[in-house]
Amino acid sequence: MGARDSRADILDDDPFRNTRGQPRIHRVHQRVDDRGTLHFETNGSFGNALMQFLNQSTWEKPKHHTGRLWHFSKTEKNHLALAMAAFTLALGFMSVYGISGINEYGFSTWLVLLLLSMPVMFIAVGPAFLVHEIGHKLVAKKNGCWAEFRADPKGLQFGVIISLLLGFVFMAPGAVMVAGVVTRRQNGHIAVAGPLTNLGLFLIGIPVWGLVLGLSGAFDGVATAGRITASDYIANGSLVWQAILIHAGVFWLQANLILGLFNMLPFGPLDGLKIKDWSERAFYLVLLIFAVPVFLWFSNVWSPMGVLHTIAETISNLVR
Repeated sequence: MGARDSRADILDDDPFRNTRGQPRIHRVHQRVDDRGTLHFETNGSFGNALMQFLNQSTWEKPKHHTGRLWHFSKTEKNHLALAMAAFTLALGFMSVYGISGINEYGFSTWLVLLLLSMPVMFIAVGPAFLVHEIGHKLVAKKNGCWAEFRADPKGLQFGVIISLLLGFVFMAPGAVMVAGVVTRRQNGHIAVAGPLTNLGLFLIGIPVWGLVLGLSGAFDGVATAGRITASDYIANGSLVWQAILIHAGVFWLQANLILGLFNMLPFGPLDGLKIKDWSERAFYLVLLIFAVPVFLWFSNVWSPMGVLHTIAETISNLVR
């Protein structure tokens, strides 16, 4: 008996394939009606229910265009700006421990620290989210799909409220919407592009932030015995720019590691499920790339602060 060509999965699921225990990916299939019109459908009603639950059923339907690979429509730019603004605000609330930080700092200091934290989070954590989504978009377009980011207004509102009330960020800012028919391999490539961009930003951030902190002498003016927080931005009524710069570098490394690892979880709409469906070898490889340094970090074997301090100190000694 001959083996089924895997490319046939584009048109229909294999009726003889045992899918028990396998990741459930809602595929897109096509059919032709009596009038000869070609339709694309998803297999299963769960996908539609999930879309309604996430408030995605009201998102603008894709309008195909023939623009360049690096193309962002006006609508997409607005959605990206909205998501980045809400994400930055939520991270700012997290930095000052939400509304409970008012009791610790006093309202005036709390407000000042919030306003200082937001641009730091925008620079340090914003690229981890933004470039992740752009990675999905570019690879999807490279494979012939329409792809644009769409923010989830309710998800943004929920995330900002949670960060304000509880002091931590749990947010679904939105996602890149992809329209088109792709193979399982192409779908895996689109999914893995996001975490790999975070890995690239993490690796680039080590020498770049080490160089910036070393040349600026930021560590010379700040005690590094403990972790730096937003409360270190002000000391004796003066702005401590060294603490702000160090915090941005440390958060850059932390954010890309955590976001990359989180998206590799093989659940729901996260990237890990699509990658695992394409290639388990690729899935476990990328998962370990993020999981190992995060585990060693939380085990105090290494730390982003320690790495940047070592590099900055080396550079500082070389230029003296």
